[in-house]
Amino acid sequence: GTIRVTEPTVCQVLPAATMLQVANVVEACCTFLERQLDPTNAIGIAAFAEQHGCRDLLFKANRFIEQHFTQICQEEEFLQLSPIQLIELIRKDELNVQEEREVYNAVIKWVRYNEETRKPKMEAVLRAVRCQFLSPAFLQEQMRSCDIVTKLPACRDYLSQIFTDLTLHKRIGVKERTPKLPRIIYVAGGYLRHSLDTFEGFNIDDNTWTALAKLPIPRSGLGVAFLKGAIYAVGGRNNSPGSSYDSDWIDRYDPVMDVWRPCTAMSTPRNRVGVCVMDGLLYACGGSTGADCHNSAERYDPDSDQWTRIKSMKQQRIGVGVAVINRLLYAVGGFDGESRLRSVECYNPDKDSWSFVADMHECKSGAGVAALEHHIYVVGGYNGSQQLDTVERYDPEQDRWE
Repeated sequence: GTIRVTEPTVCQVLPAATMLQVANVVEACCTFLERQLDPTNAIGIAAFAEQHGCRDLLFKANRFIEQHFTQICQEEEFLQLSPIQLIELIRKDELNVQEEREVYNAVIKWVRYNEETRKPKMEAVLRAVRCQFLSPAFLQEQMRSCDIVTKLPACRDYLSQIFTDLTLHKRIGVKERTPKLPRIIYVAGGYLRHSLDTFEGFNIDDNTWTALAKLPIPRSGLGVAFLKGAIYAVGGRNNSPGSSYDSDWIDRYDPVMDVWRPCTAMSTPRNRVGVCVMDGLLYACGGSTGADCHNSAERYDPDSDQWTRIKSMKQQRIGVGVAVINRLLYAVGGFDGESRLRSVECYNPDKDSWSFVADMHECKSGAGVAALEHHIYVVGGYNGSQQLDTVERYDPEQDRWE
């Protein structure tokens, strides 16, 4: 015989099939429910699957919830979660959010749904949010103007302590979220006899390259950064047939739509610029315009689409590497127009000031620079006479290179 699974009947058929251990009917019901998953019902389907021991369906429903949290937290099912269920959800490493502010705002919305009964649970729920990844400016705003926080001294004190730790640039003892998304390395522009407009993605899991939407203009010497779900291509030089100029352009790539869109230009063209992200803002440091090497720096706010100049570095730097640790930005090496540099500067966004830290062992420009597990790694580069294969590592707590 056959059985037809429909939305009205699946809630009766699955429990009966589970009780009677009719495996093929259970499988048909679970497949049907899996196909019905959407932000309005995923939490309910997960609960239903758990109730009836459907482990595969439960796994897939939970994965759907993690990947679509931003949409799910707008739905009635989310607002109906118990405090324990909410804490279990927002503690997950795999939660797919562009910034932790999304989780925080979802919690505030959940509390407002029934303030009288949920305010006493707010502190426990708030501690499941990774507030250490909220910006000090946002924390300050919440402590000042969010009525829920201001009425709960324990919550206000908790946020105040995190604010203090962040502004003292203490080491963050909380892991960043790691959503289960494709792991892709993006490569933008470059130079091969002329500047390139190519943009490609390398899928680490599949070991495959994919050609993506081309850059709006060919560029070499550009900076690239990932911010709030988008990829930004910053500055560079268009040195191609019929064109030869340094660029103040910044373009934003949407990985979902595979399309580039222009943003507000920088205050000045910057070739071989250093870029990084801190506190939800995009920083552009140094670079050059023609023969002029810059020590200037600026930062971009994607919410307002505006650039703001910050304090200039102490040295001019093109081909500078930049990295961020504990809300401090490090500008590493580079070329000042006369020589390659060993020096390193550190920018404090709270004081809008630069200060020198320990020099590297070797002078270099054009090195690969990245932060990893509380250290800054500097790979390769050019010392003025040869390309380098050396690697140095900086410990900011010891102010020491090794």
